Amino acid sequence: MQNPSLADSRPIPAPGPMGVDFEQRVDFDRLRKYRLGRARAALDASDLGALLLFDVNNIRYVSSTMIGEWSRDKMTRYCLLTRGGDPIVWDFGSAAKHHRLYAPWLAQHNCKAGLLGLRGAISPDVGLFEGAAAEIASLLKAAGVEKMPLGLDIVEPPLLFELQKHGIIVHDGQQTMHDAREIKSHDEILLLSTSAALVDGAYQDIVEALKPGIRENQIVALATKKLYELGSDDVESINAVSGERCNPHPHNFSDRLIRPGDQAFFDIMSAFNGYRTCYYRTFSVGYATVAQRDAYKQCREWIDASIALIRPGVMTDDVARAWPKAEDFGFASEMEAFGLQFGHGLGLALHERPVISRLNSLEHPMEIKAGMVFALETYCPATDGYSAARIEEEIVVTESGPAIITRFPAHELFVTNPYDFGSKPR
Repeated sequence: MQNPSLADSRPIPAPGPMGVDFEQRVDFDRLRKYRLGRARAALDASDLGALLLFDVNNIRYVSSTMIGEWSRDKMTRYCLLTRGGDPIVWDFGSAAKHHRLYAPWLAQHNCKAGLLGLRGAISPDVGLFEGAAAEIASLLKAAGVEKMPLGLDIVEPPLLFELQKHGIIVHDGQQTMHDAREIKSHDEILLLSTSAALVDGAYQDIVEALKPGIRENQIVALATKKLYELGSDDVESINAVSGERCNPHPHNFSDRLIRPGDQAFFDIMSAFNGYRTCYYRTFSVGYATVAQRDAYKQCREWIDASIALIRPGVMTDDVARAWPKAEDFGFASEMEAFGLQFGHGLGLALHERPVISRLNSLEHPMEIKAGMVFALETYCPATDGYSAARIEEEIVVTESGPAIITRFPAHELFVTNPYDFGSKPR
């Protein structure tokens, strides 16, 4: 199915979180079929006989099930997809019964309760890994793919060892899932656009609150509250960085008090129906110095230069070359500067294809395709030695070029709660 938003000249919409009868919005049944279809096609194109998935984003993509952010690091839920087969989900206790009641797109006998080791909290000696491996081996044999490699995305070592005892050859399944997930459907793009719209609203609250006397962690708290009120289902992380903490970028938040003249930047990583944002904005508080304005202008020029390159058929090394070398903005290597001049796909995960940087893209470029959705982000330290600017835009690749879905103003440095006597550059 063609993505209507990729061919339409109208802006990509961000429909409300409700379902309505008077507009065509996200069609979740169509979304489920698209994602499973993409996963099946990627599996068929690989050398794998099946995919065994523990990454919660892959499980959600294939099975359209999710039981909460707490499960992200537990390694307790898993999903098996065999060639020609339907998804089988092993779930946490009563969640299996819940899905038999409320997830009719899954066969009831494919909604199973399962438990492994909870990241080692339950010893392998209990036998849970052994039993799971035997069951998986039996299912692979029933599907006629037991002699083909099994693709795994992530795994606890004891399960890997038990699978190998059954003669199962294990290959990397994460790349197969990235093959499936790199092109977004119309419904996925609507969800990503809506997710960005929630952050638009959070930034409005931030600029109204951003004044001397408030702490970084208070900004994180008010933005988190706003996002959940608007409909976010997971506020994954918010970076809040101000004053002397801006350079070098610490990638976190603290209890630092905001002071007059501070430069401050924020990154909001939130999700709506699982679809993520990564959305930086930079502000100056009360007034901006010449050094801060110059850094922001340069940061904007770098991101605009990379956005201008985005269209189907362009290679990611061309985009990475639009950004400065690590040494040109104060870092010893591209590894040390990684994540500052940066692009990364967005979807059910925060980092999907393509990943764009001078570290990996110059020697291993990949083609940009219509239907990809990714964030581009740039960083510029100020000449004062401690301030810095950070800008990020989320982009849908359309047939005619980039469509930006992050709307909060960022073309010029935004001064929050400005002082009349300090409105001129200092």
